[in-house]
Amino acid sequence: MAELLFETYGVPSVAFGVDAAFSYTYNQRLGICNKEGLAVCSGFNTSHVIPFVEGEPVFEACCRTNVGGYHVTDYLKQLLSLKYPQHMSWLTWEKVEDLKMEHCYIAEDYAAEVNLFKNGTKEAEEKTRCWQLPFTPSPVEEQPSEEEIARKAAIKERQGQRLREMAEAKRASRINELENEQRGLEFLLRQLEKVEEHDIPAFLSDTGYVSKQEIEAALAKVTQSLRKAKREQVEMEEKEDATKAENFPLVDIPDNMLTPEQLKEKKKQIFLKATTEGRQRARQKRMDEEFQREKQNQLEEEKRLENPELYLEQLRVKYTELSEKVDQKKRLKTNGNNTNGNHTSGGVGRGERLNAAQKERMRLLTTAAFDRGKGEDTFGARDEDWQLYKLMSRDNDDEDEGPDEDETELTRLSSRLQEIDPTFAPKLESGAYQSSDAPRARPLTEEDFQIKLGVERFRCPEILFNPSIIGIDQAGLDEMVGVSLRRFSPKGRGLEEKLTNSILLTGGSCLFPGMSKRLEAGVRMIQPCGTPIRIIRAKNAILDAWRGASSYASSLQFPEQAFSKMDYYEKGEDWLRGYKFKYTQ
Repeated sequence: MAELLFETYGVPSVAFGVDAAFSYTYNQRLGICNKEGLAVCSGFNTSHVIPFVEGEPVFEACCRTNVGGYHVTDYLKQLLSLKYPQHMSWLTWEKVEDLKMEHCYIAEDYAAEVNLFKNGTKEAEEKTRCWQLPFTPSPVEEQPSEEEIARKAAIKERQGQRLREMAEAKRASRINELENEQRGLEFLLRQLEKVEEHDIPAFLSDTGYVSKQEIEAALAKVTQSLRKAKREQVEMEEKEDATKAENFPLVDIPDNMLTPEQLKEKKKQIFLKATTEGRQRARQKRMDEEFQREKQNQLEEEKRLENPELYLEQLRVKYTELSEKVDQKKRLKTNGNNTNGNHTSGGVGRGERLNAAQKERMRLLTTAAFDRGKGEDTFGARDEDWQLYKLMSRDNDDEDEGPDEDETELTRLSSRLQEIDPTFAPKLESGAYQSSDAPRARPLTEEDFQIKLGVERFRCPEILFNPSIIGIDQAGLDEMVGVSLRRFSPKGRGLEEKLTNSILLTGGSCLFPGMSKRLEAGVRMIQPCGTPIRIIRAKNAILDAWRGASSYASSLQFPEQAFSKMDYYEKGEDWLRGYKFKYTQ
């Protein structure tokens, strides 16, 4: 510093001093503190405790910690950034510094204050501060009036009626075209009956058809399309099934009484009869299931109307129990049944996860491999050997036994809950919500743009007394006072009492509310009982150091205590290291 000032800027003389000493001397002159006392200065990067005896600083007994206001601000910025990552752009260093100076305080009892916020008491809510960020609410859509709803419903009904009329007109036009085509084909067939066999190609040359069979196929196709257009398909299928059920005369006749052609026809009739009966059984089963579902839905609707809240609660409980049951089944199916009570690391073995069919296939594969290793390989010489492939086929697994009843019931309960409870969201196997059924993101509100300072208000300044919170293994302010006092122990108890009777707080980080009480409580714990302790604050903790240095520079003794450029060149920089100055009173 001296080299820079003398050789670069050419200053005539220089004097060095300590800011805490200048502040203490200035406040001593104002009568705020005594000649013997302690200057506790917590600045931007460091904190110092400097004892004063007879108005002179005793630097041999001072104590320093590399913790200051910078670390408090940085810690507060980290906590708020972790708590509100969506508002990182607002948490600038300057703004966090303002929040620290405006809202932070020193807790007299840190543990009790933490428990206060942990329990969420009313006092903790009162101590919480809120910073409201700029927020512009999204425009709220006004609910349409009853007249508007009625008007839209009428427009929708008219549009629907117009579409129905257009569809009906199109259907009528289609039916008319098909009927004309059908009449034309029937007329062509009637005319064709009057034509000789050898004159048929000449007669059909102008019609676009080649043979009578082609005309009959076209007529059948047109007739079928006409039935569909007239919505007669369901009735015709039922009539066709009834007709087919009655047109199986060869089924009950013994084979020895039939000719070869009749035997072929009998096989066809047996196949058609089985198909028809199967279709009828399936239709009847669907009708029965539909009837049961309607009956069950009707009973549940009666229960819901009787007590909606109780019904919803019962439905939710049933859904939860059934969901757990299905999940348990799937876990057992995946991991196997570990009923022996021994849980091995890494899960169960492969054999415990196989069902009966898979275990049988594995046994057959092992047996076949073992037999092939014995002597001559004769596998496949017998027809029974090839039966082994059928037994080992994966198609024989009974794993896919159709939908499970519990899963079907769970799906039904899920659909029912979605109908009556808009907040319900079914779960996937992993426990996550389906994307299509997930709750919609709620609109942002004013509370989403608030930064609340609760425990951070006293947690961040606490590092001045407990630097280990941020990983710095050094002493706090109260412990630094004890270290500085112990260095005066050879001089007796009387001097310690004088020092503790005038403890001056200076520096910007000493402006936190509660600093005096907390420091007094900390010093009282390390001093003997009855020791007089007086904590006083500097008149201006930030500017008193400059004012003290200004008074020192304007005094008559300043030229004598400063060293000039000539001294620097004659005595060198080593002399500066041993330089000491006298503070003027």
